[in-house]
Amino acid sequence: MRHLSFILVALLIVSCKKDEGPQQLPPQKIPVVKAEQSDVPIYEELVGQIYGLKDIPIRARVDGFLEKISFDEGTRVTRGQLLYSIDPDPFLAQVAAQQSTVAQMQTMKVNAKNELERYKPLAEINAVSQSDLDAAQATYDASIASEEAARANLEQANIRLSYTEIRSPIEGLIGKTEAREGEYVGKEPNPVILNTVSRIDTVRVQFSISEAKYLELAREFRKNKTAEQISKEVKEGKVKPFVELILADGSIYEEKGGIDFVDAQINASTGSLLIQASFPNSSLILRPGLYAKVRLQLGIAKDAIVLPQRCLIELQGQYSVMLVGPDNKVVSAPVTLGPKMGDMVIISKGLKDGDQVVIDAIQKVRPEMEVVPVASEFKSKTAE
Repeated sequence: MRHLSFILVALLIVSCKKDEGPQQLPPQKIPVVKAEQSDVPIYEELVGQIYGLKDIPIRARVDGFLEKISFDEGTRVTRGQLLYSIDPDPFLAQVAAQQSTVAQMQTMKVNAKNELERYKPLAEINAVSQSDLDAAQATYDASIASEEAARANLEQANIRLSYTEIRSPIEGLIGKTEAREGEYVGKEPNPVILNTVSRIDTVRVQFSISEAKYLELAREFRKNKTAEQISKEVKEGKVKPFVELILADGSIYEEKGGIDFVDAQINASTGSLLIQASFPNSSLILRPGLYAKVRLQLGIAKDAIVLPQRCLIELQGQYSVMLVGPDNKVVSAPVTLGPKMGDMVIISKGLKDGDQVVIDAIQKVRPEMEVVPVASEFKSKTAE
């Protein structure tokens, strides 16, 4: 009897456990970002190359053996600083030869003058003919011209001698030398351009835009402005739209630049227009030859919704996002994309202000899944 009671109690406990059913897991916490409407600037990113404000090639203006290099490569040099010395001996010899010629011409001039002075009183008393006097005058005039020519040749020889000392034309940063001591320079195929000195406290960035983009920018600029207003702004220097520079590591350069040059003609072979912008470079971080992206503002999108691109799901060229509805259930929503701005994108259709969009957990959710939305803050690295 006691065994029977124990069996009945055990069966009752088992049947109660079966009636409880399967256990349900609590909803997961899912990070979301809120879709908010705002006025968003639209940018175009274009690849450009950086140049110094001045990039002056250092040339060998006379040929000869390079005798001395008087600077350290990759350092700053001052204006007038001695950079290279070419063997001066051949040019010193030319100067000495021309000095000798000048002395010879001076002697000839003195003799011709004395001869003329002797003939003048004799001609007055008809002791010599007028033709003799004219010949003496001509000889003296020719001696003057010969002396001037000799002095000009001496000056030319001194100038060529001065070219054996090559000095920096500006203050700036000097690069790697193209010739070493002992090399013959100044005549092809030997090095003629020995180095380059760049002024980089301000840099130039050159980039190109397509014809269509140029027309878009021109129309935007001329909007609500008369030709007289545009002409006045150009003359006063007010037309200088700001541009930004995106460096190779994706960071935005801290100082803004201004457009200061637009080419007069479209390049017929590429269909593009060359534009130049200048950027202050007080930190000297920018160097000539670097490639960087120029970010140019094209306009402002009114009441636009911007999302991180990490929120997007792409399938066969179609995009969608995962939303968390008011009932905390996940919904898939197709969206239409607008312009992309670095790691952000404008959503032109498919979202409204206040929608909660799943970010960084797209693989963890599915439609109709109940979740706990947790507000997440996304900081863009490439777009403002």
